[in-house]
Amino acid sequence: MPQYFGKLPTTGTSWSTIGTLKTIERHDRGIYGDCENSRLAISILAPNLVRVRWAPNGELMPRRSWAVTLDDAEWSVVPFQVRETDAAVEIETEQMRVYIHRQGCRIECFDKSGRPFAHDTGMGMAGRMGAIAAWKRIEADEHFYGFGERTKLLDKLSEVQTNWTVDALDYSSFTDEMYQAIPFFIALRPELAYGIFFNTTFWSQFDIGAEQPGVYRMETRGDELDYYIIYGPEPAQILSTYTQLTGRMQLPPKWSLGYHQCRWSYESEEVVRELAQEFRNRRIPCDVIHLDIDYMKGYRVFTWSPKRFPDPAQLVNDLAQDGFKTVTIIDPGVKYEPEADYHVFDQGIENDYFIRKAEGELFHGYVWPDKAVFPDFLRPEVRQWWGDLHKSLTEVGVAGIWNDMNEPAIDDRPFGDPGNKISFPLDAPQGSPEERTTHAETHNLYGQSMAQSACEGLKRLRSTERSFVLTRSGFAGIQRWSSVWMGDNQSLWEYLEMSLPMLCNMGLSGVAFVGSDIGGFAGNATAELFARWMQVGMLYPLMRGHSAMSTARHEPWVFGDRVEAICREYINLRYQLLPYIYTLFWEAATTGAPILRPLLYHFPNDPKTYKLYDQVLLGSSLMAAPIYRPGVEYRAVYLPEGTWYDWWTGERYEGATHILAHAPLERMPLYVRAGAIIPMQPVMQYTDERLIDELTLRIWPGEGEFRLYEDDGHTFEYQTGTFATTTYRVDSQGQQTVVEIPAREGNWTPPSRETIVQLVGVGEQRFVDDSTARQLTF
Repeated sequence: MPQYFGKLPTTGTSWSTIGTLKTIERHDRGIYGDCENSRLAISILAPNLVRVRWAPNGELMPRRSWAVTLDDAEWSVVPFQVRETDAAVEIETEQMRVYIHRQGCRIECFDKSGRPFAHDTGMGMAGRMGAIAAWKRIEADEHFYGFGERTKLLDKLSEVQTNWTVDALDYSSFTDEMYQAIPFFIALRPELAYGIFFNTTFWSQFDIGAEQPGVYRMETRGDELDYYIIYGPEPAQILSTYTQLTGRMQLPPKWSLGYHQCRWSYESEEVVRELAQEFRNRRIPCDVIHLDIDYMKGYRVFTWSPKRFPDPAQLVNDLAQDGFKTVTIIDPGVKYEPEADYHVFDQGIENDYFIRKAEGELFHGYVWPDKAVFPDFLRPEVRQWWGDLHKSLTEVGVAGIWNDMNEPAIDDRPFGDPGNKISFPLDAPQGSPEERTTHAETHNLYGQSMAQSACEGLKRLRSTERSFVLTRSGFAGIQRWSSVWMGDNQSLWEYLEMSLPMLCNMGLSGVAFVGSDIGGFAGNATAELFARWMQVGMLYPLMRGHSAMSTARHEPWVFGDRVEAICREYINLRYQLLPYIYTLFWEAATTGAPILRPLLYHFPNDPKTYKLYDQVLLGSSLMAAPIYRPGVEYRAVYLPEGTWYDWWTGERYEGATHILAHAPLERMPLYVRAGAIIPMQPVMQYTDERLIDELTLRIWPGEGEFRLYEDDGHTFEYQTGTFATTTYRVDSQGQQTVVEIPAREGNWTPPSRETIVQLVGVGEQRFVDDSTARQLTF
């Protein structure tokens, strides 16, 4: 009984279902339907993309300026057929069929082979006071992925996922609401996959068969039901369409793919200089040093501490001379400080940029600078102002911004005092006067809008150089503005384990540039944990070590010589793989593909991959089976169909099969698919330490192809065509393997270099790369 768990039974307001579909009106992008007193709209935006909208009051909502989706009018018109009968309306495209029952407006979808998906069930669509929902059938052997930032394992079947951004401090496997809210998922079963994007910024929730097995419900506290159905049939096609809908990541500077070192806090200029010197003296590659809140004067954003960082321009310049980029943290809370000549507060008050309560009173809460006020980032002029404030950082050479505490995270009394987490009142007005709404609608967008402001501001202030942006909070489409990390994790083995499905589900939610704090943020890592985490961290798209105040230091050398050597080896490997990884970033920026991928992404018809959360693919070729428990030196590894090679030994395996991998502390099991082509560069201490004068192609026998992407790595010239691609192909027939290299394409010329083609286990050939076509025979 519920009361055994401290809850009394409740009875909700009854649901009112949709009426009968009486008439339809066809237009060039779909149909409108009159359902007694309500309005239904079905839009055909692409052969595999259908938008469903239902307005219970009969009036479809106007498009918001902050909408995260591409406007319907911006999609190319696609052909479709409409057929009407007394019982139903049927819409058919090149790839799918949508069947709408007139009675109850039930929606059913089918692929061209007649396989059903996204079928309404139960009440179909219904509303009640303060909520609107849809119910759909879970098909046999269907599994669910994505949902943004989520704890637990990979498959989300039988779970409830709430979309509402919070400061998820001390999150665990039991945590539901997280820093990010991305109401999108992929449903997968053999031969068929589809995605659902729930287009609502209000509080929303997915119940994936937890309350009622075999049925999933999506519910929002908005006034309209609005969702997109994206047919696959595989995850790659779904993500391509989803990121066309919500936007794709921008190509970051190449240096941001290197190793980042962070701590709360490197509290003074002296400490930062010592840190940088240690990396260079110990020959451990590092590109980025992050400065946490203690670089500020009294935690006032856009200031520098005159005592601890007396000459930030000299410090940042000296770090740059030694190959380090500087990234500084920024929080949304602005210290409430009248008559103190604090320019950020004064300008915000003068222009009425801060959020107010419904009755007009200035809202305040408590964060690092104590009493603070908060900008309304939904307003374009506020985003412009905030973005321009970054000049105090960029003018001294800061190259990236780390947006934190932007869910927002607020207390009702000063930090350190016992208090409660609060947020803006749900009725607080937000947005421009012409489309004023309340925080209930915009809460999930607060962190995203702050990240957008930083991204756009840095583009104005550093107009010729790509910048790095990182955020803790975001919504669907956050990939357009920022990279994301998984917030305040802990130095425990279970958080290392959990990082893999968390990052994979983020990638399956369209957010490719993601990472988790290596070593854990809160608590003290053991030497063994840190070594294993650094091995896994080499795979993270964002490779950053971070730790909290009052914990032991977590730099690679603090755990002794053995662990330092392991860290050096895997960071070195990260830098060697940069040509491969940078190409994966280009793929993400142009197609929406994740960089770190669960095996199901490339093997969607293999049910053995559906729950496999502890093996990952970096791109399509390189698979890792990390160790995430103490004292473990052997583990089971699943090799899907095809031929696989051990990265370290070259041993060959035939899948599909399970093997037992030996993994002493120095080794993370790594495997490569037959026909893989992985470009590698020499180890460098930072990404642009010198020109790449040697490119090694590690090739494994088989049949395969890889397209290498290259540009200057730091400007925006690639956007106007200044880049190059080189396609490499391998084909093995009997005892002979042929490597074919067509002429390089594009308007960018790499520096003079020697190319070394290594056919693993066979031999190598070398040539001076002059961009012309070549064919090598082994």
